[in-house]
Amino acid sequence: MKLPDHIFRQYDIRGIVGEDLTSDLAHLIGRAYAAEFHHAVPGNESDPRPRIVVGADNRPSSPELADALIAGLTEGGVDVLDLGTVPTPVTWWAEKTLGAAGALQVTGSHNPAEWNGIKMTRSGRSVYGEGVTKLRDRIASDALASGAPAGERIDNPVLDHYVEDVGGRFDLQQKVTAVVDCGNGTGSVVAERLLARAGARVIPIFCESDGTFPNHHPDPTVDANMVDVQRLVLEHGADVGIGFDGDADRIGAVDDRGRIIRGDILLLLYGLDVLRRRGPGQLLIFDVKCSQVLPEVYEAAGGKALMWMTGHSLIKEKMRETGAPLGGELSGHICFADEYLGIDDALYDALRLLELLNDGGPPLSERVDAFPQYISTPEIRIDVSEDRKVEIVERAVAHFSRTHDVITVDGARILYGDGWGLLRSSNTQPIIVARFEARTEERLAEIRNEVEGWLRDQGVNV
Repeated sequence: MKLPDHIFRQYDIRGIVGEDLTSDLAHLIGRAYAAEFHHAVPGNESDPRPRIVVGADNRPSSPELADALIAGLTEGGVDVLDLGTVPTPVTWWAEKTLGAAGALQVTGSHNPAEWNGIKMTRSGRSVYGEGVTKLRDRIASDALASGAPAGERIDNPVLDHYVEDVGGRFDLQQKVTAVVDCGNGTGSVVAERLLARAGARVIPIFCESDGTFPNHHPDPTVDANMVDVQRLVLEHGADVGIGFDGDADRIGAVDDRGRIIRGDILLLLYGLDVLRRRGPGQLLIFDVKCSQVLPEVYEAAGGKALMWMTGHSLIKEKMRETGAPLGGELSGHICFADEYLGIDDALYDALRLLELLNDGGPPLSERVDAFPQYISTPEIRIDVSEDRKVEIVERAVAHFSRTHDVITVDGARILYGDGWGLLRSSNTQPIIVARFEARTEERLAEIRNEVEGWLRDQGVNV
């Protein structure tokens, strides 16, 4: 089999079904994961047939791919607890609560319906980067035999237990109202009853499970996908609007005035709540795309903020390394280790937001308006070929470092004193990601024009 190398990405495996990702390949990935698991944990005589949990999102292609993946896993000597159709964070939750040795989720995440993929963990830690490459190399070299006896597939539905565990941690007493938009994604199978179990008043929209996404694409970071939430929040006088991506590991929000709240501002709100709960000195991990308002306000309130590389797997690893109770990204991957499992569970994030608004304090809009005001662009995606994107960002570091302080933790975050510009190479696509922020619209335009002008000089079409 000729392997489509491009689908083995930094954080997962992802491609177009039938063209890049087939059932035959999913079967081989299952065998490779099992072989790599036995290789990574040699001599584990006390657990010769480890248990792995497998879930799948609600795309039409997911059941067939999950069946093939599970067949490969069991052939490789792994027992599989088959969770059925569940959001990605439910699979991570099940891995931890069931004491499983690893987890795989068949999901196309926020990609269009014709896409699908596989996200993976082992021993509670994300499989990414070199871990994904090792699976590809095993398939390419046919290094798939583990020598273990065949495993067993066991149906193990968990949604009821998840609702009771996670929803039962909250008591909102019908005091907060949320418009909830699942975008017909996999969050639809549990979100409404989870929030109701926690005591929220829920106004659902597009919460019928349909993996063809007939109403709008399930990606709450795209403003156009949140217009229905904005409208219903205003019509119903709701406290907040919440949107989930296709597999419910990323959250988007709208305040009571119908304004979109970016992921970095949400992360700041959560961080301030963690400080109230746990006291000063708590560490918050945030990615390089986040607004300067986050570390500015969080540190003024007594917290410690650490800028880190973009990527939910990288954020989670940094949290594990530092013991941080909270971490997240502009994209809406937000991970609570404070009173939770340190995973990016947007369903749990939603409940933490509702609980925060249930404290009798000011509405969400007033809390956000109290922060210093910066003018920011959304994330800007600039098409650049795979063979040029890294080189261009490296050139940007060298060029702008001559005249500015540049943070190089992930690309080039160019500091202007009263604003900043970011250029970073995407780990998953042939693009350079840009974002700009400043105190005023005029200064924002100046910073953006300078950086984009330099890109044009490099032959990049901006």
